Amino acid sequence: MPTTKSAAKRLRQSIKKRLHNRIAKKIVKTSSRKALETAAEKNFEAAETQFRAAVAKIDKAGARGVLHKNTAARRKSKLARAYKAAVEKAKKS
Repeated sequence: MPTTKSAAKRLRQSIKKRLHNRIAKKIVKTSSRKALETAAEKNFEAAETQFRAAVAKIDKAGARGVLHKNTAARRKSKLARAYKAAVEKAKKS
């Protein structure tokens, strides 16, 4: 437990920030998953919208420091590759 008033305040602040960051990361993961699922369902217009929303959320998390900028870039790249593959697979079958 914190000893000083300033340490207690820092603990309160870090708890708040941790919760906020966890929520933001969960939103990024959920939106990415939804984009890929929609592409697999052959709903290409909705999939495009979901993909763009996921990329925007990743960008926002990277800009706010929830994710490191390189991590955000890597996740966008990975999502784009997976999205493209899912669309190609759905179009073939």
